[in-house]
Amino acid sequence: MSKQNSASFFVILSVIFIAVFAPIVYSGYTDFRSAQDAAARFSFSGAAQKYESAARKLFWRNDLWEQAGLSAYRAQSMREAIRLLEIARRKKSLSANGWYALGLAYWTNGDHKAALSVWQSGIQVNPIYAPLYDRLASAYHEQGNYISEQDALTKRLALADDASARYRLGLLLTLSDPNQSIKELLAASSLDPQFDPAVQTLRAALSIAALDSIPSSRLITIGRGLGLVEEWALASKAFESAVSADGKNAEAWAWLGEARQQTGQEGSEELNKALSLDPRDSVVRGLRGLYWKRQGNYAEALNEYLYAAQIEPANPAWQVSIGEAYTQNGDLVLALAAYQKATELAPSDAAYWRLLAMFSADNGVQIIELGLPAAKKAVALAPKDPLMLDALGWSYLNAGYLYNAEQTLLKAVQTAPDSALIHIHLAETYLRKGDNTSAFKELNLARQLDENGPVGKLASRILKQYFP
Repeated sequence: MSKQNSASFFVILSVIFIAVFAPIVYSGYTDFRSAQDAAARFSFSGAAQKYESAARKLFWRNDLWEQAGLSAYRAQSMREAIRLLEIARRKKSLSANGWYALGLAYWTNGDHKAALSVWQSGIQVNPIYAPLYDRLASAYHEQGNYISEQDALTKRLALADDASARYRLGLLLTLSDPNQSIKELLAASSLDPQFDPAVQTLRAALSIAALDSIPSSRLITIGRGLGLVEEWALASKAFESAVSADGKNAEAWAWLGEARQQTGQEGSEELNKALSLDPRDSVVRGLRGLYWKRQGNYAEALNEYLYAAQIEPANPAWQVSIGEAYTQNGDLVLALAAYQKATELAPSDAAYWRLLAMFSADNGVQIIELGLPAAKKAVALAPKDPLMLDALGWSYLNAGYLYNAEQTLLKAVQTAPDSALIHIHLAETYLRKGDNTSAFKELNLARQLDENGPVGKLASRILKQYFP
């Protein structure tokens, strides 16, 4: 072929290439811009489709597969996210965030084994990306694999300090190294004050446990501390260890039953075992009462609390439990007597006066004669406590003193602006006064502050009733 013919041939090939592929490339960039626009409008499902289309046309842009997968993930389409992100993975174009999202997609889709494998692989490729360690540790925690969780948290903290990671590591160490646990917990608290209440609770439990020479008792104390900060899965481990240390420790069995209930299990077998070991243990009786209360069997709950009060007649807490059980059984006369007995046993404790006042106001029992004076006594004993102020305001309201109720509850709100219960009581006051605008505002605040809790649900019901 002559040089002239050769040149002509390449010109023809170039023309054909441009004619065939230029529209595809142009279309690819059009899809890319459309994907960006869709993502900007939070239309992530459409963005995923356009990114995928662009990736197929702009075949050298492997990064677009990840963008497609991330968009599918944001659209909550986990199967599509997995498919697209796996393509990006095969093309070796996953960023650290892509590895993170792919694991989450598998986890959300129920394939926990694949999720763990993805995060482990992601860490090998991105060894300094802390969020991967955080998510891996969280996954291990959910599975109860505390050894692997501790390892992941240790490696994560080697990268950078973090309050949440310190706190979680401190929780794990309560069972194996209490002294180091306190150090980690205090570090978490110093980094973020929101952890301080839980840290102080755990620190107190660990300090008390350190003074106990009996292994099973020491583990029970640690487990109870973990339960107080709502770490019931770890608490269950502590109580299991307590039972292993002393299989005849009735309280260890009873607390194990409580922990198992808190983690969605039945727990009655452990409670029955505790009763067989020591029917004269007040803690065993009290935890059995709590079990029956959860079952809705208030008659059995009352029997257990009465047994506990016989064993510990000077303990006002049992009288409160008895009062609650009598209330649930419809016997308000005996319930009132139990609440009054609690205040007699602990006359300088504001909490028991508050409980008497709340019982009176909630049930319309001698509010002016007994409830309101009890609430005033509670405030006199603890004048700055928002719960005591709330009880006084609630008592004023139910006694018909609307102005006093409003002023007292406003003071309570100023002291504890994040208390959903106080906002509910203030809303009820405004409804009684006919101030629907203020009531609507307070009810919405209560719902937001306790969105998934009982007070938030009550706020939603009242909103639906008065503001349909």
